[in-house]
Amino acid sequence: MSFAIPAPAQTTIPVVGGNPFPVRRIYCVGRNYAAHAREMGHDPDREPPFFFTKPADAIVPTDSVVPYPAATADYHHEIEMVVALSGGGRDIPVEKALELVYGYAVGLDMTRRDIQAQAKKMGRPWDMAKGFDQSAPCAPIVPVAQAGHPAKGPVWLKVNGELRQEGDLSDLIWSVAETISYLSGLVELFPGDLIFTGTPEGVGAVVKGDRLQGHVEGLPDINITIG
Repeated sequence: MSFAIPAPAQTTIPVVGGNPFPVRRIYCVGRNYAAHAREMGHDPDREPPFFFTKPADAIVPTDSVVPYPAATADYHHEIEMVVALSGGGRDIPVEKALELVYGYAVGLDMTRRDIQAQAKKMGRPWDMAKGFDQSAPCAPIVPVAQAGHPAKGPVWLKVNGELRQEGDLSDLIWSVAETISYLSGLVELFPGDLIFTGTPEGVGAVVKGDRLQGHVEGLPDINITIG
């Protein structure tokens, strides 16, 4: 097929022991750990999950230097487990949801917090706070055959070797299966979709030169440097 302009490159993520994973869409769950909800000033009760998105080309591979973004003076880290889908559909039952999962990875939901705070204050969308260039660093994906379906285990992030965020997958308010099921009631899911599952407490600012190491038990760490 011919196009009016050159077609954009397909964003991919390396797969441990396999071919690269093509990324379609990136969905992110907001406030999915109770302690993080509290630190952001919200009630951690089990309210329905909500979502925001990032563009596929916001993905950055591990061991990258990520430029400090424009238009912010409050650039935050949020460590998360990432779910990669090999199947899709609408209105997926919770008990069938994990059948759609290809594998898992460690990711960072990088956030321009000052832009987000201003958007909240003015009742505006978060897009430019969350969906900007290089805002989704992601480590290689581990297929389910190797990783299983992680449901407990430490999640943490260090900045320059100092522990900043710490939690456990068992602290997720909405499980992976519940999240997939609920999201499929809002949009049709497809192979290639990613879901960032939320971050534990301890989010905070980084500056140029900082080295970030993010960890989820059983998965390859994410490592980036702020350039």
